[in-house]
This record gives sequence, structure tokens and C-alpha cells, in this order.
Amino acid sequence: MSIASKLSLACLLACAIALPACDNRSATDAQQAAGQDDALPAPDQPGDSITGMSSRPGPGEVPLSGEPPPPVVAAEPADQVDLLNPETGLLPGAATEPIDGTASTGMPAEPTPQDAVAVIREYYAAIDAGSHARAYALWSDGGRASKQTPQQFVDGFADTAHVVATTGEPTNADAGAGQRYIQVPVALTATRIDGNVHRYAGTYTLHRTVVDGATDEQRAWRIASADLREVKAAE
Repeated sequence: MSIASKLSLACLLACAIALPACDNRSATDAQQAAGQDDALPAPDQPGDSITGMSSRPGPGEVPLSGEPPPPVVAAEPADQVDLLNPETGLLPGAATEPIDGTASTGMPAEPTPQDAVAVIREYYAAIDAGSHARAYALWSDGGRASKQTPQQFVDGFADTAHVVATTGEPTNADAGAGQRYIQVPVALTATRIDGNVHRYAGTYTLHRTVVDGATDEQRAWRIASADLREVKAAE
């Protein structure tokens, strides 16, 4: 065998020995590459995000899975609870009707016909008690509607010891421009100082003003005039 043939044979044997080693390295490298692809980081615990961030929501956040948490409702402080009645807008137990004689608007209640009758009864009760100034003030215009001065009025009852008035139902209620009138029937029994008894019958006309700006006194019933006649006993 020539020297050239021997060298060729040696090269062939060396390649045959080296090929298994090269194949083994390639397989190992391939396995390592495949292992790196399969070994992705796993979550630390069930339910965690694969990104490594917590799946629990922070303020205003919604979890990655499941339903959003119910909103937190702050309890209203006890001292801010509305104590008003929802139907009336008043505190519990508060009166819903005026108790001072005034209407719900704050204005004085409108006098009634029976209030006019009450004025006549008060008038004669004051005279019987000797409170002539009070009786005089129950006439309109501060007493001037009686067409007497306060002293003349007192003198007119100087010989009256006792008086009793019986009133009837008010009649002839009339309404004018900003004015109201009503008549009250009256029967009187007056006992004089000397013991004589006199009886009278007739009517009192009462008046009040209803115009805007009128005072409480002007809006109240006051005596405007009287028409009384003595009743003679039958013989």
C-alpha cells in the first residue's frame, strides 16, 4: 500500500470516530434549547397573575377574573339622621294646626259672626262690672263711633246698678268695599239704682275693616251703631 493510500485511510477512520461525538453535542444543545422553552415561570400560588402582579384589585380596580366587589357604603352618622316627619316636614309630635288663633299663613284668623255676638256680650259684661273704659273701647274708632266722649259714656250709666243682655242669632251680614257689617239682636234688662227695672230690645250693628294694611283692631268686630227701644210692660 502506498503512503498516499495509508493517509486517506487514516482520515476516514478519524472522521468515523468524531461523528458520534458531534451528534451527541447537537442532541444535547437541542434538548437544552427545548428545555428552556418548556420551563416558563409558573405562578407562585393558584389565582395569581402570570405576569407576577396580584390579581386582587386595588382601589377602583376590577379583578382579572370574577365579579367586581360590592361598593362600600359609609354609614350615616347618628347625629345627621333626618328627624323630620317625611309626610309633614315637621319634628315628631309637632302640632300641625295653629294653636294661637292665627291661620297657617301667620295672619290672624278671620272673625266669625259668633265673634260679633261675643263682642256684645263682652260689652254688657263690662258695663255690669263697672268697666266703662273697656266697654267704650268696644265701639269702632276707639269709642268715637258711640258719638260720646269717654266721660259722657260713663255718665250715661251712672244710675245703672245691674244689666243683663240676651243676644240672638246675627243677621243681615253685609260686605262692602273692604268693609264688613253684621247685626246682632239684643234684649236688655236694666235695673236702676232706685230698684226700677227697664227692658229694651233692638239691634247692634257691628263693623270691621278687611283692607290690606288694616290693624288687628280694625279687622276685629266693633260696635258701629245701636238701635234700642224700651219695651213697655203690658197694662
